[in-house]
Amino acid sequence: MAVRKIIHLDLDAFFCAVEEQSDPALRGVAFAVGGRPESRGVVASCSYAARSYGIRSAMPMAQAVRLYPKLRIIPGHYSAYRQASQLVMEIILDIATLVEQISIDEAFLDVSELTKPGEIIAQDLQSRINSELGLPCSLGVASNKLVAKIATDIGKAASPKSGNPPNAIQVVPPGKEADFLAPLPVEYMWGIGKKTAASLAELGIKTIGDLAQIPEIDLIKRFGKLGFELARHARGIDDRPIVTQHVIKSISQETTFPKDVHEREILLNTIHELSLQVARRLKNNHLEGTTVKLKLRWSDFTTLTRQTTLTQPTDIAEIITKSAQQLFENTWQPGRPVRLLGIGISGLFPYQYRLWEKADDAPELEKEQRLLTALDQLHQRFGYHIIRIGETVPRTKFPGQETSQKKKGGI
Repeated sequence: MAVRKIIHLDLDAFFCAVEEQSDPALRGVAFAVGGRPESRGVVASCSYAARSYGIRSAMPMAQAVRLYPKLRIIPGHYSAYRQASQLVMEIILDIATLVEQISIDEAFLDVSELTKPGEIIAQDLQSRINSELGLPCSLGVASNKLVAKIATDIGKAASPKSGNPPNAIQVVPPGKEADFLAPLPVEYMWGIGKKTAASLAELGIKTIGDLAQIPEIDLIKRFGKLGFELARHARGIDDRPIVTQHVIKSISQETTFPKDVHEREILLNTIHELSLQVARRLKNNHLEGTTVKLKLRWSDFTTLTRQTTLTQPTDIAEIITKSAQQLFENTWQPGRPVRLLGIGISGLFPYQYRLWEKADDAPELEKEQRLLTALDQLHQRFGYHIIRIGETVPRTKFPGQETSQKKKGGI
């Protein structure tokens, strides 16, 4: 079988790089993109100057400020990030046809059909993104996705700690995958989190090379299906193809309150607004769902989820709201403070008039759809409080409230 040429691309400190383009004075400055520390904000991205103080992405902003009190905090400008990401993808697609974008700042390319060596293709791609867009990026080149991704990580880690983006390229020649992986800690591999790493450490396995020495059958006995994958990956074997289109498995929306909330009406109102946003995203993707999920996190960080299955698929906000509020009423302990609420829907189907609806219902369905479309347009223009269907609770504003969207992964 022909050896593949796979490139993994990661835009270095992407949000920060875009912010530096808008404000060149930020270059060389310790700053972070994210929410305010007093509102329980988190670090979405941080400059390499900030990283020298131990600040990292996904860290609570309050902790980041404790590490470096002079840290500059920049609110995110996500429309600018999306636009920059699209420009990067246009350059990538000019080079390769098999492209898997795995996040706003990461992608895999299969360039096996190109005659140039993978390293040269990576250099050309990096040069174009640097010169045409002014964005730094690091790339890993290997025969498969697993090794290419790890190569990127190693290339970035090996770059001099100068306070500047690494802009690295790391190449793993075909046939050298296992040698490259062998000295690395097992945590570098996909599928190995803290618990699995601890289980492996009990067996004396600390590096990927240690793992590669364990017979596959022993790993399967201990870890099941994961054991089979661990055995292959430890030897640098990964035959997963580039996936050019992802199937959306669920859509969800969640919000973290700036302060814990114990008022029932505020919580019910929040569920309604989250449901409206989920419904809008269902419509934008021409989908309906059958399973409504509620995510609730108490003030002590205890998190639970509840779900209910509908008799028919829906994209109607009021149905999602009613189901989610009922889940909440069955779960909430009156007076107990809530830190986070999330609403999701799964069991997705492409939208279509349902087979069990009679043909003479079509005018009513069309009228309902026009109404819901008009409501969506009003919500997008004036906010979710402007108009509601039926009975609901008064709107309460939450200044500084942080909201996040999720797709594909569920709640």
